[in-house]
Amino acid sequence: MRILVIGGTWFLGKHIAEGGLARGWSVTTFNRGRSGRDTEGVDAVHGDRTDRTDLHGLAQQGPWDAVIDTSSSDFPPRNVLLATTALRTAARRWVHISTVSVYQGWPHQALTDSSQLLDCPADADGSYGHTGADGSPTVYGFQKAGGERAVAEAFGDNAVFLRPGVILGPGEYVGRLPWWLSRAKRGGRILAPAPGSQRIQPVDVRDVAEFALDQAAGETGGGYNVTHPEGITFADFLDVCLAVTGGAGKPEWVDPSVLTDHGVAQWTELPLWRTHAGVWSVDSSRAVAAGLRCRPIADTIRDTWSWLAADGRPVDHPRWAEHGIAPEKEAKILASLA
Repeated sequence: MRILVIGGTWFLGKHIAEGGLARGWSVTTFNRGRSGRDTEGVDAVHGDRTDRTDLHGLAQQGPWDAVIDTSSSDFPPRNVLLATTALRTAARRWVHISTVSVYQGWPHQALTDSSQLLDCPADADGSYGHTGADGSPTVYGFQKAGGERAVAEAFGDNAVFLRPGVILGPGEYVGRLPWWLSRAKRGGRILAPAPGSQRIQPVDVRDVAEFALDQAAGETGGGYNVTHPEGITFADFLDVCLAVTGGAGKPEWVDPSVLTDHGVAQWTELPLWRTHAGVWSVDSSRAVAAGLRCRPIADTIRDTWSWLAADGRPVDHPRWAEHGIAPEKEAKILASLA
């Protein structure tokens, strides 16, 4: 089995490259060589996915049984189209890492794999789409939907779309779980979004990587929601964070209306918290039937803390700084509750 991983040096791409090698596959990675190190054992090709000449040169390194594209998030549909056009005759299948944001109903409605997608042309530039007044839909969602269309036009029934919600685990660069772990370690009264019984569905990066590799070797196409089928309650999530870090903290469960009144930004200042009804109501049964296996989220939390405690250093990324409420703001809100 020969695969091409577009990306391949950090977080999901790195786990996919390592997983492919562990299966005894031949793995080529394609990236600019700026973020992270090439995985030992891969055939590393450096170039720019927005450069037609670089893509043409990459195609000469094929053929591959499958492409796994982990790096389309920062590029408009027309750049995805450029890559699929260049590689269409060099690969049999294309596994595209997408997002639940491509759905018209996210995050307001419960979703299945057959939910309606946003509409975006395959050749759209970065200006296409809009963000709604309540933060939904998003330009990002439109852009990713256009990227999916570009892949579908080139690979048809051999196009696979993996649509995760939130991916956590060792090597995370966004900073959601690392922030909660750091906050748990600091201890004290911890501002927490009620209700603690709310179930969340983050999925482990290693499980997404294994499923992507399975799909690369598969025969069927289409879309898969990649979310944890059991999930974990927010209360249990914080309990595990406290247990693994040894933090002497106590969550203070605060009604969302109070958090909103204090201007707490959903999704970022308290990572993983969002009040929209559909955020954590994403059905992944099709993926599970196709072989998705998700480890307990408690294991993801423990392993991420072990990675951080061992001086885990994620690739520098601007999204890391977006996550987590300032200690002064948190203290002010907690003081108002006393």
